[in-house]
This record gives sequence, structure tokens and C-alpha cells, in this order.
Amino acid sequence: MNLINLFPLTILKDKIDISDDEKALMINEIRDMKKNSKNTNYQTKTNAWTGDTQGYEFIHKNVKFQNLFNEITKRIWEYLNCVEIDSKLIDLYIQRSWATISEGNERIKKHRHFQSHISFAFYLKKNKQDSNLVMFDESYKNEIMPGIFRSDTALQKGIVKKMNPFNVTQAIVNVEENDIIIFPSKTIHSTQPTESNDERISISADIVCIAKDSNLLEMGMPPLNEWTKM
Repeated sequence: MNLINLFPLTILKDKIDISDDEKALMINEIRDMKKNSKNTNYQTKTNAWTGDTQGYEFIHKNVKFQNLFNEITKRIWEYLNCVEIDSKLIDLYIQRSWATISEGNERIKKHRHFQSHISFAFYLKKNKQDSNLVMFDESYKNEIMPGIFRSDTALQKGIVKKMNPFNVTQAIVNVEENDIIIFPSKTIHSTQPTESNDERISISADIVCIAKDSNLLEMGMPPLNEWTKM
């Protein structure tokens, strides 16, 4: 008997090594951002601090992060190559970028990035016990009985004997410090709920793909120089 698995979600995981001095410079810069938050009412006791909600949504323009973003750009092109997108025919634009800090039981809730095409998370500071990334499936292609793999009672009663890669609706991506994870922005994701974050710091960004030439191209965004502000 053979099982054939079709239509996978492909994410890229790689490591970016940066010097301790450079890392310390970025960490201190992010800590200063948190100290100077512009919207402190936004954060609750269980929500992580996210710079994009606090007035710091363009850290790719900060020279202290320039080398890191140069390395990240290389990985973005590698990711596109894996899914056979021709780099000669598109331009990439970072819309926004920000840092997050999670301490104690703080977490990032389930969400997706509607306004972009590609997103990433780079783990600037992370201990092994800190929360990992969680990816969620929303197509449930193997769910032959609607809702059966999302039902607690189905597991309790034993109709679903156990969760495995064929029926799971969410997956934990284990990450370490200096890891980068690149994925489609539309993917629902979160961090694990945990009690043990020890100032976990990550950096994320939203990226859009723009066609260099949209002539005879039905899909995708046309070149920015063809746009007209209304």
C-alpha cells in the first residue's frame, strides 16, 4: 500500500549567523523601542509586545538592522526559487517590519497577514524553552467527516485514535536562536502558549511581489510605476 501526499505547505527554515556584537546592538535597540512604546494600552497581560503596534513598523530602514536584512533578502529569493518563481521577472518590496518581545506567558495569537505575499520570522534571541511557532491548516483536506479532526470529543471517544501528520490541523515548528522561517503570508500562525518565555525576541516583515512587466500577465501586481494615486 502507498500513501500519496499532495499539495504541501512549503516553508523555508535556515540559519543566519551574525556576530555577538551586532546581535547585542539590535537587541538593545529593540529594548529601547519597547521602553518608548507609543500605544501601551494595546498590550494585555498575555499578548507579546509587537513593535508594529507601537510606532516601530519600519525597522528595515534602521541602519543597525541593515546587515541582517541583507541576509534575509538572500533567503527570500531562495524560498521563491524553491517554488519556481522567476526572480528575473519580479521585484520584492518590504512593506513593513517589526520586532516582538515575549516574556513569561505572553504569546502571539492566531493571525495571518492579509496585506502581503511573503512573511518571515527571525529569532534574534531565543532559549530552548521559549515558545515555538505554530502553523495552522484551514483546508482540512483529509477531513472525511466535517470537523472530525478538530473535535475534542472525537478524540475522547476514540473515533479518531490519535493525531498524526495525515489528520493534524496544526503543527509546531521548532526553532532556535538565529533561525529564520519564511512562509506565505496567508498562512494562519501563532506562538505556543507557554509560561517560560525568557525575553524571546523575534523580527518579522511583510513582503510583496511586484511584476516587472505585467504585459500579457493576468495574475500578480503590475509595476508600481504604472499605478496612479486617486
